[in-house]
Amino acid sequence: MDTARLVLTILILIGMSAICSGLNLSLMSLDITDLRRKSKAGDIRAKLVLPLRKNRHLSLASILLTNVAVVSATSLVLEHRFNGIIAGLASTILIVVFGEILPQAIFIRNSLKFTAIFVPMLRVMIIITYPVSKLLQLLLDKLFGPESFQLHSRQELGIIIGEHAGQKGSELDDDEVEIIRSVLTMSEKRVREIMTPITDVYCIEPGTVIDADKIDDMKDKMWSRIPIINKSRTHCTGFLLLKDLVDIDFDEESYRVEELPIHNTRVVGSMMALDTLFRKFVGKHSHLLIVERDDKIIGIVTIEDLIEEILGHEIEDESDGNR
Repeated sequence: MDTARLVLTILILIGMSAICSGLNLSLMSLDITDLRRKSKAGDIRAKLVLPLRKNRHLSLASILLTNVAVVSATSLVLEHRFNGIIAGLASTILIVVFGEILPQAIFIRNSLKFTAIFVPMLRVMIIITYPVSKLLQLLLDKLFGPESFQLHSRQELGIIIGEHAGQKGSELDDDEVEIIRSVLTMSEKRVREIMTPITDVYCIEPGTVIDADKIDDMKDKMWSRIPIINKSRTHCTGFLLLKDLVDIDFDEESYRVEELPIHNTRVVGSMMALDTLFRKFVGKHSHLLIVERDDKIIGIVTIEDLIEEILGHEIEDESDGNR
């Protein structure tokens, strides 16, 4: 064998070993759950790689069988030209440096990209080694079973989303990141954390007479919804909606609160989680709920309070006080 043919043969064999080594690391490093998500999102590379990653034992056996065959062939070729010690040292150095370390360092930088590129070659490896690799696959499947499906915890999801903040390559802007992170913590936060204490709420008692002066007082307080709560703060009759009173002439006549349109509301516990509170708002078709603890009314919570918690900042309207 002349020198040129020897060099070419060694380069081909080392190249094959490098591809096998890189594929072994890159394919096995890909998370199958992540591949499924990307495949559903339309990622072509993920769709190519997913079947091979799902059948991991067959792919792994085919890669390793091919790699061992290539390494053995490299040693035989070198031994044919050089003595045993030199051939052993040369093959070891070439395989370790160019067939293992460098390709693995390169492939791991972008596992999905490189694995997708060499999918056709991996399929050829599977076909060539199939009689042996299939037996190994069946054995490994029997010993270790199917790969478990891993879900992220709420905390892990928050960390993953948080990593998008300030990153130029992210499809999420900082506002979206903040909103998603807030939503993920809704089940950990309680109504008492976002409610308005009853001491800060403008409310009226049952039997209150509503006249022009009272209407002016309501307007000055700048609350769009006025709860009707008894003096002992144990019961809420409902609430008045200020816009319902616009067409009523209070200059000529006064009314007891019970004679005016009263909107029903519901009571929620102070320790209710915010995700449950959201479902309450949706189910009750109400923008205001009464917060209770130990059978005493301690505050109110509005849909605006919940939205502000999700957005991470207050919603300021024209009066910055409307409820």
